[in-house]
Amino acid sequence: MQQSAYLLLQDGTLLQGKAFGKIGTATGEICFNTGMTGYQEVFTDPSYYGQVIIMNNVHTGNYGVRHTDVESRGVKVKAVIGRNLEEKYSRFLADGSLQQYFEQENIVAINRLDTRALVEHIRVAGAMNCIVSSEISDLVQLKAMLNDVPSMDGLELASVVSTTEAYYVGNPDSSLRIAVLDFGVKQHILKSLADRGAYLKVHPAKTSFGDLQAFDPHGYFISNGPGDPAPMDYAVNTIRQLLETGKPIFGICLGHQLLALANGISTFKMHHGHRGLNHPVMNLQTGKSEITTQNHGFGVDPESVKANPNVEITHVNLNDKSIEGIRIKGKPAFSVQYHPEATPGPHDSRYLFDDFIAMLQP
Repeated sequence: MQQSAYLLLQDGTLLQGKAFGKIGTATGEICFNTGMTGYQEVFTDPSYYGQVIIMNNVHTGNYGVRHTDVESRGVKVKAVIGRNLEEKYSRFLADGSLQQYFEQENIVAINRLDTRALVEHIRVAGAMNCIVSSEISDLVQLKAMLNDVPSMDGLELASVVSTTEAYYVGNPDSSLRIAVLDFGVKQHILKSLADRGAYLKVHPAKTSFGDLQAFDPHGYFISNGPGDPAPMDYAVNTIRQLLETGKPIFGICLGHQLLALANGISTFKMHHGHRGLNHPVMNLQTGKSEITTQNHGFGVDPESVKANPNVEITHVNLNDKSIEGIRIKGKPAFSVQYHPEATPGPHDSRYLFDDFIAMLQP
């Protein structure tokens, strides 16, 4: 019989469920993902670092885990909340169960909760910190531990998940070289670029402009990642220098926000963020809608964009009209807030990688 586990939110909401994964205690900012598949890719996405994720789908773990279904080395979420976290799985190619995976990765989880009601609560109350514990039942102790958790607002996390040493991806004989600034890059983003013939050098987050230039790249990619972009002055200053080179620049998610900041556009913390596989986005240049994969809790300020004559809005979210893409006028630089590699998710936006590769051609 599963032992009890507890979820305490910053607003005082306390829920009791059943323990899953490692027995222990974990804290972070609560968020939710509405996708019905791709849970292992979600758990290993570095952009989720520092967060406790609610999996809104009724069953999670039902097709097991596999070593190929990852976006980084190891699980990056702090804890998982589910309705039914499944130990039994159906896929014969799987390497093991979700329970085994969480135990190996030291991930605390809680299930047997009404996750849809919980998601509805977060949608109204907004993102907040929480604590999940399968070893502590004392409410006073849980509250004291929760009070020590820092706010995501103003928290710089990209340098924590970035690579510590530069590495290469793709064919070294390629005629196209891309310097990647790694703020928590997903592996399928790198694969999407390498599969299109590029040779990549992936650099640590705080790599200097000079070291990026030493690779003699044809263009630069600014990656996704966790945390608040506003305190990342080191990245913003580097991107400003990259813009002066006149070489193509492509940013995704956090990279989108950093490109905006480098052009004097402010960012803000969203009420509860966008995370899922079915967010509709309008491409203002083509007039076509794209169904997109998203994972972000910060956004680019619309009024700040509209007031900047050097920046053009290229994509908008059809649910809330938030900014989903920008282009820098007079420079070969663009970015999107969503994830065109879409692992998991629909492939509507993968053309963006083709567009970037085309910009690199001599």
